[in-house]
Formats: sequence, structure tokens, C-alpha cells
Amino acid sequence: MNARFLVPLLILAGLLVLLGIGLTLKPGEIPSPLIGKPRPSLAMPPLGDPGAATTEPTLQGPYLVNFWASWCPPCLDEHPLLMRIAAERQLPLIGINYKDAPAAATRWLARHGNPYELVLRDADGDNAIDWGVYGVPETYLVGADGRVLYKQVGPVTEAVWRERMRPLIDGASG
Repeated sequence: MNARFLVPLLILAGLLVLLGIGLTLKPGEIPSPLIGKPRPSLAMPPLGDPGAATTEPTLQGPYLVNFWASWCPPCLDEHPLLMRIAAERQLPLIGINYKDAPAAATRWLARHGNPYELVLRDADGDNAIDWGVYGVPETYLVGADGRVLYKQVGPVTEAVWRERMRPLIDGASG
């Protein structure tokens, strides 16, 4: 074989190997450095009362912390499941409204229902940075000991709830 064709052929083979590896990765599964560590602060003002004190809420785990916004279409996709989890009292849900207008968020909850026991407001996204949020929706499962057990990037689906989150909850309480 001619040597001038060997180098491009080797480069092409290398690119094909990298492409093959890339196709096996799951971009929706972004590992969180918080897994197994204490959850970040929840000291944010409540959605309905921005002037209220921003004390750290006392919570008994396990519970979900869900970052959402009224302008987020995938947040609406996961909302019926969150409503069902809340209605069945499977565990408490804490909502963190992310970079949203308070009036828009309040209208959105009034229209679609409020599954949250507590709704906090992260107006500028600073708390989301502490949690490692890439975008909304993102949901964190926090265990009874206050440690992060799981991070879901994107909407919580029935499959994610059943196959990933529910076993962690059952394992933590069993």
C-alpha cells in the first residue's frame, strides 16, 4: 500500500473508533459530584414571599428537590408525575423556581397544580450553581441523612421514577 494513503487511513480509523465510543455514551446521564455528599443549602426565599427570611428549612428525608421554571416545556412534561407522587404522598417534594418571574411561576402552579410542600425561589441561579444544575428540569433525591442519593437531568419519567429513584428510596428506608 502506498505510504501517502496510510496516514489518512489511520486517522480515519481513529476517528471511527472515537465515534463508536461516543455513540455508546449517554449524554443525559451527567454524573454529579454531590452523590453521597450532604445536600447544598436550601436557604432561599419562598416563591410567594420574596421578603421573607431565608432560613434553612428543616426537612426529614427522603425527599425530592426539583428545579423548574414556568418557561420550561420539559418541566410541564414531568409535572403530572410529580403531581401523582405528591397525591400518593410517596415523599415530599421541594420545588425551586429557577430564574423565573414570580408572577409567571405562581400562575403556572395555579394552572397546573402545585405538588410541592415548599416552593423556593432562585431568582438569579446562584443556588442552582451550588447544586450543580445545568438546566431545568433537574431533580435530586435526598436521603433521610440529608445526603444526595441521585440526580436526574431532564424530566423525571415513570421509568426513571420506577427503575432508579424508587429503589434508592426503598433501600434507604429498608
